[in-house]
Amino acid sequence: MHPLHPRLRALEALRLPDPADKVAATRALAAGVAAGPVADEAWCRKVRAAGDDADVPGRPARPVRVPAKEVPARSPFTDEGRAALIHSICHIEFNAINLALDALWRFDGMPAGYYCDWLRVADEEALHFTLIHGHLQRMGWRYGDFPGHDGLWSMCEKTKDDATARMALVPRTLEARGLDATPLIQAKLRRVDTPDAREAIGILDVILRDEVGHVAVGNRWYRWLCERQGLDPLAHYRVLYRRHEAPRLKPPFNLEARSRAGFTDDELRALSG
Repeated sequence: MHPLHPRLRALEALRLPDPADKVAATRALAAGVAAGPVADEAWCRKVRAAGDDADVPGRPARPVRVPAKEVPARSPFTDEGRAALIHSICHIEFNAINLALDALWRFDGMPAGYYCDWLRVADEEALHFTLIHGHLQRMGWRYGDFPGHDGLWSMCEKTKDDATARMALVPRTLEARGLDATPLIQAKLRRVDTPDAREAIGILDVILRDEVGHVAVGNRWYRWLCERQGLDPLAHYRVLYRRHEAPRLKPPFNLEARSRAGFTDDELRALSG
């Protein structure tokens, strides 16, 4: 295995701007750790140093990043509109690789299981990007051909100094929106019912299945951090939500998927209310 500490290898991958290079580095890191497991005490070693946020995250020059409200709406009933829809998913998955690598690298002092969880998430996000980008290319387009917004990474920036806020507001808030949105996207594509739409539905089945597990990772470590600090998870979530100006959660909610991802009955009731 590469001699550099695996969390520093995650930082190397995080800094790479080219999507193909980032995917390859992420998947190689996960394969290397699987082949030669890392001792618990090695995972937990302090690796952060002054100035190591430089060039984080690495991103290509395209897509052009615009505010979320300025991403143009396009109909999935046109070829270009479907390509724009698939591109938006591609953009989310590319950002999700970065946020998983950042969670793995950034926060010292967590248990070994935390780092192993986020390495698995990063590896699965790299697979998702590969699947959806391959589909976009078969449609005649590439990642970068449409604009994208910066919502996921901007919340990573807001929570970079607080692991509890990061777990609360990225995986279990922003990524959990994917659990709600994916079935709605699939329903649109079923109405289109073209070969490329049917292929996209199948890829989204894989993404949705895995994303339940990714949100569960956020729930698990958010609760662990709250317990360690003597905080009530539901009450503290409301504090963090307001403090960091998280986007308002709007129905419909995929309560079944959220339940499988580890949201409690009280949390689901709060959403429904």
